[in-house]
Amino acid sequence: MDRQQYDLIDQWCYDNAILWYSKYFAYIILIHTLIFLVSSHFWFKFPGTSSKIEHFVNILGKCLESPWTTKSLSTVYEDIQKKEEGSSKSESAVYSPYIQSSASAFSSSLPKNVESNVQKNGGVFGNPTARMIDKLECEQAKALFEKVKKFRLYTEKGDILCKMYTRQTMLRLFQSFIITTYIWDLSPDILYIVHCIDDVQVTGFREFFCIHTLRRMYTMLSYVYIAVICLYMCTCIYTLYWIYFYKLKDYSFEKVRDETGINDIPDVTKDFAFLLHLIDQYDKLYARKFAVFLSDVSENKLRQLNLNYEWSTEKLEMRIVTNSDKKKELHLFMLPGIPNSTFEMVQLEVLKLELINDIFIGEGISKLKSLNELCLYNCTIKMENKALVFLKVNLHIIRVKFSKTEEIPQWMYNLSSLKELHLEGNLQTDTKTCVLQSMRDLEHLQLLHLKTNVIKVPLTITTDIAQHLLHLTINNQGTKLLSLNSVKKFYVLVTLKLISCNLERIPSAIFSLSNLTELDLKDNNLKSIEEIASFQHFGKLRILKLHYNSIVDIPLYTAKVASVEMLYLNKNKISELPPHLFKLSKLFHLELGFNCIKEIPAEIEELEELQYLGIDHNSITKLPQELFKCAKLQVLILSHNLLTDIPPNIERLTHLRQLEITGNKLSELPPELGKCVCLKREHFIVEEEYFNTLPHTVREGFVK
Repeated sequence: MDRQQYDLIDQWCYDNAILWYSKYFAYIILIHTLIFLVSSHFWFKFPGTSSKIEHFVNILGKCLESPWTTKSLSTVYEDIQKKEEGSSKSESAVYSPYIQSSASAFSSSLPKNVESNVQKNGGVFGNPTARMIDKLECEQAKALFEKVKKFRLYTEKGDILCKMYTRQTMLRLFQSFIITTYIWDLSPDILYIVHCIDDVQVTGFREFFCIHTLRRMYTMLSYVYIAVICLYMCTCIYTLYWIYFYKLKDYSFEKVRDETGINDIPDVTKDFAFLLHLIDQYDKLYARKFAVFLSDVSENKLRQLNLNYEWSTEKLEMRIVTNSDKKKELHLFMLPGIPNSTFEMVQLEVLKLELINDIFIGEGISKLKSLNELCLYNCTIKMENKALVFLKVNLHIIRVKFSKTEEIPQWMYNLSSLKELHLEGNLQTDTKTCVLQSMRDLEHLQLLHLKTNVIKVPLTITTDIAQHLLHLTINNQGTKLLSLNSVKKFYVLVTLKLISCNLERIPSAIFSLSNLTELDLKDNNLKSIEEIASFQHFGKLRILKLHYNSIVDIPLYTAKVASVEMLYLNKNKISELPPHLFKLSKLFHLELGFNCIKEIPAEIEELEELQYLGIDHNSITKLPQELFKCAKLQVLILSHNLLTDIPPNIERLTHLRQLEITGNKLSELPPELGKCVCLKREHFIVEEEYFNTLPHTVREGFVK
């Protein structure tokens, strides 16, 4: 046969006798490659995953580029570097090639300047001598914190990324198994000598044999390909092991917290955790830097920096006011911290902080030499030792309002120079009782004010400060105070106020407090005060407050409390004033308003020292002549009664400075009011129509 005949037979054998797998081997490999390529990247393009991934990559790039990242970590750079050097010798991590390739594919979409920015900013955690970031950079970092928070809320709602990743891995494993099976089955069928049968007899022979010259190469390539696919299957199996063993739906920043000293970086879950696990496979440093923007401490530091830019010394000076105690006061409300310029206000005497979390007070407070009062309303605060040393000497008054026990500063129990302590908040809950710490170090404490809901006086008060406490106030806000026996221990007590304690009788325990000068039982449930007979032992009692109760009558024994100078019986249910009430010869202040009194007894003239009489909102129809014998009367409150006239004898009250008679049934006013030379118009409270009934000369006298 000539050469053309041989070529014809070769072509015929190739087309009809050679195994199809051998002929299309290259195309099969290409198709397999395309299948693996599509299945490996489909999850990155899936609508439910691509938006999260692109958003994460965008935020991650901005976090790494932010100057705030470098500044936040520069303070702990040296410690981290030492730990990294010590641990790098002992730790070695071997990751699956497949996981590495997936993470590389994931991170390939990162901005090109991200990795270079790591080196530009000073290596691993930035330059330890990082510059101070400016106001614009602070605003950008603040916006970035908000983006990270929103992204975290968005991604932690679902776990579609992890599910898609797991399903894709299982799909590739299944594909690899099918490919390996049929290639392993077909590879032995590639023969060197091929038996050909020519039914058409194109060649002139019914049967003949031909040689497959590429058989050896195809066989070797098949087994190599099988080996590669098997290796690929191993990576898929390891990936599934990695997914289920490492629990990719949870990500812990425990190591980052230990390394950076930022202890409040929260652990994350679901898709957010999965994204961080993937980026860890590419470069663990990215997740560490990203963690800065998950930390409340870091955010608070940024807010503090912003705060310092916003609140200058001049702006703070404009907010300083003079309070009712004639002290220079600064009130800071709902700020992210305390501006540094606050500690430049050397004239400051009172610092009031309200609704501010995670406050840290450093030694800068020692510049406030005049500071003696600190108010903490719903604040969490930490104190540096040097600052505490300063406050131990200078702070005399502290006011604390809290809604949870964490807001009670524990360092306040060490303020040895403290004279007044005001605590407001719930100490008694349904599940537990908040126990106050020992007050033994408060050796100079003289005043304690508790606005709370305890059922008994806290033990630490009765054991630690009872021997030197002079003023005790318990406002129990309606909760019944059951046990008061411990009050006997306050034998030096001068002022005792039991307000809103739901008391039904005057507690017998207080009768042993012989040094009392003021007793306040306001807003309780007292119906009877028969126990007042025991008050005769109170030789120093000057002020007795029994207002806002349900007292019906005044007992005969009231006259025995001869030392009382101020008596408050307003807001009760008293209908009659007994004569023995006016035996209190030292009484100069008497309040009887908001009762059911119809008549003022003539015995009122016995109160020769009376300077203040409040008997408004009653049913008095007539004023007795004897009232005007109380020549020292300066304030007379008669509004909202049933008076029809004011007696001319009012001219005897030459010291009268304030008169209130609105809400009565007057027809005119006596001209004799003009002889009350101390009474001025601004303190003469009466309807304008009645005031105009006075003669013109009298009205002019009030205006002068």
